[in-house]
Amino acid sequence: MPEPTGELPPAEAGENVPQELTGLFVEKPESLTAVAGKDALFVVKVDSTTLTRKPTMKWLKGKWMDLGSKAGKHFQFKETYDRNTKIYTYEMKIVKVVPGDAGGYRCEVSAKDKCDSCTFEIDVEVAEQEGPADILSAFKRTDAGEDEGNLDFSALLKAAKKTKKPEPEEEIDVWELLKSAHPSEYEKIAFKYGITDLRGMLKRLKKMRVEPKVSDEFLKRLESTYSVNKGKKIVLTVELTDPNAEAKWLKNGQEIKPSAKYIMEANGNLRTLTINKCSLADDAAYECVVREDKCFTEVFVKEPPITITKLLDDYHVVVGERVEFEIEVSEDGAHVIWMFENLELTRDDKNTKYRFKKDGKRHWLIIQEAQLEDNGMFYVFTNGGHSKGELIVEEKELEVLQSFADLTVKSAEQALFKCEVSDEKVTGKWFKDGVEVQPSDRIKITHVGRMHRLVIDNVKPQDAGDYTFIPDGYALSISAKLNFLEIKIDYVPRQEPPKIHLDVGGSKVAQNTIIVVAGNKLRLDVEITGEPAPTVSWKKQDKPLTEVEGRVRVENKKDSSSFIIEGAERDDEGNYSITVTNPAGEDKANLYIKIIDVPDPPEHVKCTGVGEDCATIIWEPPKYDGGAPLKGYLMERKKKGSSRWTKLNFEVFEETTYEAKRMIEGVLYEMRVFAVNGVGISAPSVHSKPFMPIAPTSEPTKLTVDDVTDTTCTLKWLAPERIGAGGLDGYMIEFCKEGETEWHPANTDPVERQSFMVRNLPTGEKVNFRVVAVNIAGRSSPALLSQPVTVREIMEHPKIRLPRELRTKYIRKVGEKLNLLIPFQGKPRPLVQWFKDGQPVDEKKVGVRNTNVDTILFIRSAEREHSGKYTLVVKIENMEDTANIDIRVVDKPGAPTKVNVTEVWGFNAALEWTAPRDDGNTEITGYTIQKADKKTMEWFTVYEHNRRTHCTVSDLIIGNEYMFRVYSENLVGLSEDPCLSKNTAVISKTDMAHKAPPYKEMDMNCAPKFTAPLVDRSVTMGYSTAISCAVRGYPKPKIIWMKNKMIIGDDPKFLMQNNQGVVTLNIRKPSTFDSGKYTCKAVNELGEDAVECKLEIRATPHEKKE
Repeated sequence: MPEPTGELPPAEAGENVPQELTGLFVEKPESLTAVAGKDALFVVKVDSTTLTRKPTMKWLKGKWMDLGSKAGKHFQFKETYDRNTKIYTYEMKIVKVVPGDAGGYRCEVSAKDKCDSCTFEIDVEVAEQEGPADILSAFKRTDAGEDEGNLDFSALLKAAKKTKKPEPEEEIDVWELLKSAHPSEYEKIAFKYGITDLRGMLKRLKKMRVEPKVSDEFLKRLESTYSVNKGKKIVLTVELTDPNAEAKWLKNGQEIKPSAKYIMEANGNLRTLTINKCSLADDAAYECVVREDKCFTEVFVKEPPITITKLLDDYHVVVGERVEFEIEVSEDGAHVIWMFENLELTRDDKNTKYRFKKDGKRHWLIIQEAQLEDNGMFYVFTNGGHSKGELIVEEKELEVLQSFADLTVKSAEQALFKCEVSDEKVTGKWFKDGVEVQPSDRIKITHVGRMHRLVIDNVKPQDAGDYTFIPDGYALSISAKLNFLEIKIDYVPRQEPPKIHLDVGGSKVAQNTIIVVAGNKLRLDVEITGEPAPTVSWKKQDKPLTEVEGRVRVENKKDSSSFIIEGAERDDEGNYSITVTNPAGEDKANLYIKIIDVPDPPEHVKCTGVGEDCATIIWEPPKYDGGAPLKGYLMERKKKGSSRWTKLNFEVFEETTYEAKRMIEGVLYEMRVFAVNGVGISAPSVHSKPFMPIAPTSEPTKLTVDDVTDTTCTLKWLAPERIGAGGLDGYMIEFCKEGETEWHPANTDPVERQSFMVRNLPTGEKVNFRVVAVNIAGRSSPALLSQPVTVREIMEHPKIRLPRELRTKYIRKVGEKLNLLIPFQGKPRPLVQWFKDGQPVDEKKVGVRNTNVDTILFIRSAEREHSGKYTLVVKIENMEDTANIDIRVVDKPGAPTKVNVTEVWGFNAALEWTAPRDDGNTEITGYTIQKADKKTMEWFTVYEHNRRTHCTVSDLIIGNEYMFRVYSENLVGLSEDPCLSKNTAVISKTDMAHKAPPYKEMDMNCAPKFTAPLVDRSVTMGYSTAISCAVRGYPKPKIIWMKNKMIIGDDPKFLMQNNQGVVTLNIRKPSTFDSGKYTCKAVNELGEDAVECKLEIRATPHEKKE
């Protein structure tokens, strides 16, 4: 269970009452009123003398907002440690306070099983802006129609009256007002004095009015507050005066019933309430009621910080596109806050632009249709971290994914024009020679998805012309020509040699070359003349093409031959020939069909360099350009682990080296590249290896020389001001001689500490030094010394820095540890010697450890013989310095001697004694005198700290005879044994004497005999118990207690008492180990007697279960 904190409720922390320092805090932050635009500083000091490890500090705003995740320009945190006082100092600085910083704050410090917290508040006042009054504007007449703007002196007088400064009002204590006010006036007072949390103040007021009743029911009450993490357990403990009293536990005024969650236990005087698996519902006020008394506390349940396990992605979209920002957090049902730039996004019925969705650990922010004003950075915050993602929205750009080519068709055939654009929602119109084409039974216009088609059935000569498709809303057009092939038949009764009439139309880029886009259909209709009808033969290279069905086929008619390729492929590219023959002759034509396609993906995409928010990417062009010149490349990036790719450019980039910017430092990214030619966009390349934008650190700061010898130089420096996400691997130290330009490394591997000794330097040379910080991004800028260092040891006189407490007599008690650390200075390394009373110290009795800068003298267990005058000598050649230390080891003194009653008169007796022979090696500070009546021999203290060696004891009783004893005392304590007086003091009556009749003294001697035996007992474990019996005997017998026939020694668990023959053995909080047979034995010189009993220790039900 964490220790209770010293935290006050938030309402109490706001009062101007000095807080009592409790727990771990040495200094707590105070509530203040800050002026907007100014800086505010809060300081906390923590004592770590009782801690086993370094404490952890958290600064919180409200109940759960961890300010550590907001560290930056606005919130700045600093931590320092003082080794001498073992005090940690934590500072929080708010730079340029804004009104949003107002509210309650809390700082928590924890170390292993200890924790403490405190609260403070910040009020923000807007700074008064006293500007020069516009006197002319006060003269201007307002609301005067045509006369508006003329001078108006009455307005000036009114303005002068208004500008009078109000008289300072007396400060009013609102608490006193509320105490004396009627409840009906509470709201009026709250409105007048600006009280926002009226309900909280009334609760506080109610507690202030209730005067606690004085009661003795509780020995130990509940602490004011307790703090526990969600899911952990907490134990509330009180200690009662009556072990049989019944305690009730209440939560928010309702009685708590025992259950698996709430466990109530009673153990002797202790009453405990254990709350298992604390939830936010357990954050409440608790009270313990015992009879008419009660005590209160508040339990604060702290939620664990919610971390973001899946970060936001960047988006690059066009106007109207849907955007879904998605994150994943560490807990189900966590509360997250979405923000756009500095504006918090909330659910609003009027604003349906943003939709919020969550499913378990996943949360979404959905933008239905992105607009240009949505450009910017979106943030998501939890109480344990935040993430950000950038949204880039650009105007739509329509791309033509597939164009159409010129067509040549014959009469009564079908003409098909089709194209594909990037947006399936885009509509468009078809035009022929500038005139819109209207659909009819013969002409059909269709739009399916991204495909737009114009189909003309039963082509006629008037259908020939230029056809154009224009998308609606875009300055873009796609055109092609429809050629009508007219067939003329002339009857010639004679033979005519065959003739090939070849026309490749608009697709001809070179002599008899036809270009076809991969995937498109090629239909080449060749007109043939000749009488009689010639025979047609098609070949690719030297291979005849005879198929009449399939993807590549030949269709022959009487006067024409058609070569058809369905869905052109790369392998279809090559030289083709057509040969026609008849009895009258032969004709041949050669063709080259070129297939163009999208290019292959670029290759070997990799990152060659990174910066703080940028990276340089290079790649190699694709092996196959698709048969068309490359226009350039498109790049995309994504965060590693994400599936969302973001476009980096919409315009084609022509180079093979690209610098990606606007990246987040410390996040892993991957890149891929597309190649673009006239046909379209290639498939994406294999994405690059993950890379992280990071930058080298800034240069180390405050480089100084710490020490110089004949061959070494020790340097010291501080860490760089900016480290970044790449962290800091260490430092490299380099040096070069003055006048040279080549720097030599002093270390092969980076060193993590901020000091280094450069060795093996040339004596007498002037050397320059520099230090470079190294991380994964490379080397930082070097930190240079302002001037070269001469490698030569400087002679320094020896000087001992004797601590102040050693300049006087140094006293320690016998058995204590003695450890003296004495620093000194001097160069070269001095010779250190220790002497005791003029002789070298015996290293068998005294330990000595020496370093270059200090010496340690230590004794593990001090004895009287270690006392003496110690001399430290620090020598360099013929120079030396000495320091003397007087060490005295003291012990308890011996007993005084020769205590004597020198005179008795009335009710008084005079005593004298001599000082003890052994004063314990320190002066005697006093004596303690005790007296005892010889009848009872019970000793009572008469005087303490008596400084003289004599005293007078008064108020003695007539008829009694007294003995006296004296203890000596020094600063260690009382002597072990007293000194008894040699004679006694008899106080007798002086005026009359009674002659007693002769009396024969009765012989009372008898052997020990137990009159009441021990009784067997059975008790519960953990509850203290006692066993008793009664014995008689004279002389007074010696009592011996045994357990299982073993004598019970000086065990602090057992307390043995003998009061007038009633013998008692008290056993404190017994365990099952204490069960057994107990024996009480009484012994004197006349005999002995013994009694026995059995003691059974029962385990509690809870212990049995475990």
